[in-house]
Amino acid sequence: MAHEHKLEIFRGLWKFKSNTQKIWGVLAFLTFVTAIEVVLGIYKPEVLMGNVLGMKGLNWIFIILTIVKAYYITWDFMHMRDETKGLRRAVVWTAVFLICYLVFILLQEGGYVESVYRNGFIKRDF
Repeated sequence: MAHEHKLEIFRGLWKFKSNTQKIWGVLAFLTFVTAIEVVLGIYKPEVLMGNVLGMKGLNWIFIILTIVKAYYITWDFMHMRDETKGLRRAVVWTAVFLICYLVFILLQEGGYVESVYRNGFIKRDF
């Protein structure tokens, strides 16, 4: 319910946290992570431009921060924190599988397109 308050324990003291406070907390967290992404995207530090597992380190940071934001949005706005452990696992494991599959497909197709640009037309037999 929208008007409910959560009862949380903070250092042994009982504390009520309203939904308004939660929304402001989520906004602050997502703003902070997005600001980090924007700053890294603008300045592109040379330290992060080395190859790590076939991609630039900066790209891995962007992927990880995007996954963190997606998880946090799911956790708060889809109310996964209040659900059973089984449902949370089903949602998270499905998302992790699909993200891994998407990354695999993008890397495979990207490698093929890059080889076509480099060597001319190549046909793969699958």
